Amino acid sequence: MSEKFLCIHGHFYQPPREDPWLDMICPEGSAAPFRHWNERICRESYAPLAWARRMGSKGIFEIINCYEWISFNVGPTLFRWIERAEPELYAKILEGDALSLKRWGHGNAIAQIYHHVIMPLASELDRDIEVAWAIADFESRFERKPEGMWLSETACNTETLETLADHGITFTLLAPRQAEAIAELGSDDWQTVDEHSINIKEPYLVELPSGRTISIFFYDGALSQAIAFEGLLKNGDDFWNRLSGASSEGLLSIGTDGETYGHHVEFGEMALAYVLSQAIDKRDELSLLNYGAYLEQHPPTRKVKIREDSSWSCYHGVERWKSDCGCCTGGHPGWNQQWRKPLRDGLNQVRDLMNAHYFNHGEKIFTDPRAALLDYGMLLSGIVSEEYFFKHHFKVEEGTHDADLGWKLLSMQKWALSSFASCGWFFDDLARLEPVNNMGFALRAIELSKETGLIGLEEKFLSIAGEARSNEERYGSAADLWASKIKPQSETPGSLIGQALGRLYVEGVLPQPGEEGSISWPGVSVLIKTNDSSFVVARGEAEINWNFESEIKKYGWKWEKGERVLTGTVEITLPGGQKEHYPLTEISWKKKQTIALTWARRFSESAWQNQVLSTGCGPVLFNHFEDYQTIQTSDSQWKMLWPGIAWNYLFSGDQVSDDFIEFVKSVGRDHPGLDFFMEQLSKHICLMLDNRLTLWENICDVIERARSLELPLDLWKLQNCYWDKVLIGENDPELSRIIGFDL
Repeated sequence: MSEKFLCIHGHFYQPPREDPWLDMICPEGSAAPFRHWNERICRESYAPLAWARRMGSKGIFEIINCYEWISFNVGPTLFRWIERAEPELYAKILEGDALSLKRWGHGNAIAQIYHHVIMPLASELDRDIEVAWAIADFESRFERKPEGMWLSETACNTETLETLADHGITFTLLAPRQAEAIAELGSDDWQTVDEHSINIKEPYLVELPSGRTISIFFYDGALSQAIAFEGLLKNGDDFWNRLSGASSEGLLSIGTDGETYGHHVEFGEMALAYVLSQAIDKRDELSLLNYGAYLEQHPPTRKVKIREDSSWSCYHGVERWKSDCGCCTGGHPGWNQQWRKPLRDGLNQVRDLMNAHYFNHGEKIFTDPRAALLDYGMLLSGIVSEEYFFKHHFKVEEGTHDADLGWKLLSMQKWALSSFASCGWFFDDLARLEPVNNMGFALRAIELSKETGLIGLEEKFLSIAGEARSNEERYGSAADLWASKIKPQSETPGSLIGQALGRLYVEGVLPQPGEEGSISWPGVSVLIKTNDSSFVVARGEAEINWNFESEIKKYGWKWEKGERVLTGTVEITLPGGQKEHYPLTEISWKKKQTIALTWARRFSESAWQNQVLSTGCGPVLFNHFEDYQTIQTSDSQWKMLWPGIAWNYLFSGDQVSDDFIEFVKSVGRDHPGLDFFMEQLSKHICLMLDNRLTLWENICDVIERARSLELPLDLWKLQNCYWDKVLIGENDPELSRIIGFDL
């Protein structure tokens, strides 16, 4: 009997969103109510895939970690954010790979090109760096070498495959239309194929000019398209029937964007969980297997020639990332993408000059400049320490000017590579977030090149990229965007010290005279020392320490305060005695929002401490209505105390009147502290569930009381916490019922 296998691949990637000075993601208004798009898509897609529901007529009967059963890659820059911001999800992704490795001898996870650059458009050096850094990032997380690597947009040519093979990568995934011809191994009788005639259910070998080889899996183009754009995820059984009907001897490979499940198609992760469960049970004799395991069991018997400079998302090869080829996301009749060429040409020009600059200076600083650059990814991923890296790659004294120069050169290369992320050309207009971000990365690299002695790059870039124009007249050219959106993001000593003062102020920890305080971002930290302070002016000293730079720079500062926070002017005394005057009103919108959200969080937590944790205000003190009374006595004061009143009711067990319930319910609907209240409530219930001695009756009572107040419980979070108990054999029938399980 023939063996039929299924492998669904999820490509998880977000455009680099980090501010290249602070190296953190700032708020993005279009993602509201979430802080930015990483956070929003994580909640809508990445996290639901780790806790995907299987639903019956009476509720949830199983939760599946899809990462245990699908092949996947996670972009390194996205993965870094998930590790920092969503540790529980991060652990589930790693767990999924570990379990698949134990089951099949090969892990589900494969690597991804580090900055998601279009490899056929990259230089030989850049291709080498992208793959080396990607492997380092992968090894730092999964503690094994990657077998496969996802190519950005599956953009491919022979040189790209040579780079993968040179680094020990054994396979990659391509679209079926990227195959040009096939032949039996050992034969030169080539047969022309296209996306309709090639058998995608077997791996193929590419024999490279170097003598190396690499295997290629081709995904099913029609089915992958149906999943993404034709509503196949709307019904789990329809999804399964399409997959089962398309299967036959070999491996049915599906290639999808991970964001399809939940973000693009609501509850798409549930449809995926359904088909995975069917394949786990070997319905229709179809089984799950990942690429590495299949390749070991069924090595290629045929070879393939690929179409040079081809991709999965541009019918013109790789033109989408360098010209007005006609490929776009659509919806804007009359628009063009003529801006793509000057943007790429400008970035290429400065990149070439930076490379020459790096190697010119690097010869004097590093034992091997190329090796240092390739291994820099090991430092970024945390495989090696800063001390180890310096010892093995620098040949100058630590703490010297030359050492500082070397660190800046490496950072320059990092941000220059970031500016080539593919999404900067993928969409319809120059003024979108993605090309603006790419130009921001370029500005940071240009600033670092200037600090290391290479001048004139900004003018060079604008002389070429300035020809690019937005389709919206209000944004103008790339030069206009550079002036209006990109340059204002740049940091100076004044802006960094100003932001640090603002953050310390809103956090309530601004140093008093003789004291010091610090603010740290991932990319830079600022130490503030206050010498004297009044209501009008404050003075002191500051130290700025950039990440992976040995030199700590010291400044004097004077803050002439305004009427409100983030107003007034900071005067900075630079090391050479020059003065910089920085009005705090010039802090960019995103960075003001970061400070504002810090302030809002502080006061939410403060109000929580004062109204809930530090008071005994509860139902027992509530004034019950007398006959004919319709408004609470001292109504406004009781409304202010709503968090404490509601919290004490939830956990006190007190019996209360209908008046009380109606009052707390009505105030809570529009209470400004409701979101924070619910966040704390979810955490507290999960802590109750996590106790070794689980008081099921108490938990049920809290949830029922919350429902009586019509509080918007985060059932998704509670269900996940409860499922952890179920997995270790503990559950409660009543709690199962009230939070939607059928166990």
